[in-house]
This record gives sequence, structure tokens and C-alpha cells, in this order.
Amino acid sequence: MEEQKLFTFVYRYLKERNYTEETAMYANLAAGILGVLIVAFIIDLIVRRILIALARRISIKTKNKFDDFLIANHTPQNTAHLVPAFLIAQTTPYLFTNFPEFQVGFLKAIDVLLVILIIKVIRSILLSIRDYLKTLPAFWDKPIDSYIQVFMIFIWIIGIVSAFSILTEKSVLTFVTTLGAMSAIILLIFKDTILGFVASIQVSVNDMVRIGDWITMEKYGADGDVVEINLATVKVQNFDKTITTIPTYALISDSFKNWRGMSESDGRRIKRAIIIKTHSIHYLSDEEIEELQKIQLVSEYVSQRQKDIEKFNGEHSADKSILINGRNMTNIGVFRKYVESYLEKHPAINEEMMVMSRQLPQTPQGVPLEIYAFSKDKEWKNYEHIMGDIFDHLFAAVPYFNLETYELNVVS
Repeated sequence: MEEQKLFTFVYRYLKERNYTEETAMYANLAAGILGVLIVAFIIDLIVRRILIALARRISIKTKNKFDDFLIANHTPQNTAHLVPAFLIAQTTPYLFTNFPEFQVGFLKAIDVLLVILIIKVIRSILLSIRDYLKTLPAFWDKPIDSYIQVFMIFIWIIGIVSAFSILTEKSVLTFVTTLGAMSAIILLIFKDTILGFVASIQVSVNDMVRIGDWITMEKYGADGDVVEINLATVKVQNFDKTITTIPTYALISDSFKNWRGMSESDGRRIKRAIIIKTHSIHYLSDEEIEELQKIQLVSEYVSQRQKDIEKFNGEHSADKSILINGRNMTNIGVFRKYVESYLEKHPAINEEMMVMSRQLPQTPQGVPLEIYAFSKDKEWKNYEHIMGDIFDHLFAAVPYFNLETYELNVVS
């Protein structure tokens, strides 16, 4: 009865001063609502400060960082909001004693508010779990955001169903049955979300992409490192520092290149060609052979090769008055051997992997001589320096073999 007296104080005060019944009742309701809201605000402020202070004390004493993330994601604050909400729910029957028609609607609104506050608490906990898992080495490259978003979708669905059940006074089962009948529309609305969820699972299970992988996807203009994988999108930070957003399901429906294999291998591939002018290719004369024997990397090769050729020509009575008869060495053949020997002895090239210099099909510009090898250093900047040094040397070495490289002459 004491509670009843407290919540009818304004009503009794006005009645004693001969105010009308209706005026006294409405004024009492307004005063009661205002008073409860003020008390709820004060309680919320006190409880919030107590929970935050308590959480910070615990986080200082513990080595685990999970409680730090709970604080960062406002879990104590969100939890504190539940206390005044429960207080308002408990006092509502006393506030609306004379207005039973308003009481039902107000109680429904409070219940819906409680559902929303509970969802906020769960959300802050899930976000804390996400942030904590990202600090663990085992989860650095996993699409944690996708999994948390899936949980959040289920939580929101449950919350929305509960809210509608409260507002309509229908059972949750009835509402779910209604949703089942509308499944086609729901599937259409959440198509991208469902596709993204399935794609996230496949990407994770098949280990197609990890956070930190360098991927190239020309269709979307992506060429850089994966920085985030969530339910709907994959964010790629390109090397020019722009961000490309790719639908997650595109990773399983479209083609893309993942450079992780290169990063985890023992070398980064160098595959580039020097184009030799066709008219500069010729058989080597004795004077040229003698000169090439002075080049240390091919000296032994040229001497041995010349002996084998002379032996073959002698056995087959080749008429060497014309150079084309019998077997001969060519300047491009010796240069190809020089390139391969140079790569094999280069300190930045991994000799355990493929090292090759090969001739490609002729083009209108000339004969491409391709260098195929793997640098030990896979870091982009160092890789470019290594490749630049190699080709600087080879371009400078070309004239020693009486060869010419192609370059386009533009007539002005």
C-alpha cells in the first residue's frame, strides 16, 4: 500500500485542492512518468559507473585481453541500461492504475525495449569475441567478421520475432509459421546475405583466401592485400592504397589469382624477355669465337663446343669454305648460354629452382630471348631491384655478342 500512496501523491494533493477528477488523474500520471524517468536515469548513471569501474579493475588485474575488449565495446554500459528498464517495467502497473487501456501498450513498449537492450548486450559481447580472436595467431587470417555477422543475423531475427510476438500477442511459433509461408520473399530479400554466408564458409573451408593474401581480380580492378573478409564483401587494399570491395560470393563464382603460393615458396618468379633483332643473328667466325673465349662465363663452353663441332665436321667431311656447311655456333646460341650461366651464378637467384634462358617464337619485332628464374627475395621492392640489376647487365652484355636489341624508332 505504501507504493500505491507514493504513486498517487499528486492525485491526492490536487483532489484536496478541489481540482477535477480528470485533471488530477492526468497530472498524477504525467508526474509519475516524469518521476520514474528521472529515477531511472539516475540509477542508470550510478549502475553504469559502478559496472565500468568494476570492469576496469578486473581488466587491470587479469592478463587476458578479453575483458579489455568488453570495455572497449561498451558491454558494461549496455548491461547497465537493463537495470532502469526493469525498474520501469516493475513500476508501470502502479503508474497506470487509473489508465488500464494505456498500461498494456506501455508494457509492450518496455518489453520491446528490453529485447533491444538484450540484443545490444549480446552484440557487444560478440564484437568483443571477434576482436579477441583477431589477436590470436591461429585466427589472424580467418574470416572472423563473417562468422560474427552470421551470429548477429540470427540474434536479430530472434529479437525481431520476439518483438513482433510481444506487439501482436501471438506466439513465436505462429510468427515463424507465417515467415515460412513468406520464405520465397525472405530468400529474395536476403539473397546476397545467404550467398555471402555460403561463400564465406566455402572460402574458409577450402582455404581459398586469407586475410593478408595478395590477390588479383581484374574484373573488379583488385590488385593488393586482403584486409577484411565479412559476410557480404571482401576488402582489398590495392598497392596504390585504394580500397576495392568485392562481393564475397564472387570469390567462388569468378576467377581470381592468389599469390600466396608464391609467398610461401622459396622464390619469386622472374619471367621477362629481351627482343633480339633477327638480322643481327649469324654464325660465328673464328675471330669471333676467339674473342668470345675471353668471356669467363662461356669460355669453357665455347672451347668444348668448338671441339665437338670440329670433330663432327671432320667426321662428315663438311666443306667449311662455306660457313653454312656442317655444324656451327651462333652468336645468339652462345649468348643464351651466357645468360643461363650468369643467372646460375647470381647470388640473388635461387639455383634450387628452375633457371632457364629460352628462345620464344619469332615476332615482327625480332626473336624474344626469355629469362625464367626465381629470386630468393620475394619482397616486391627488392625483387624489382634484383630484376633490374639482371637486365641492366644483360642489355649491356648484348653488344659483346654482336647482337642488337629491338627498339621502336619513331619517325617525327
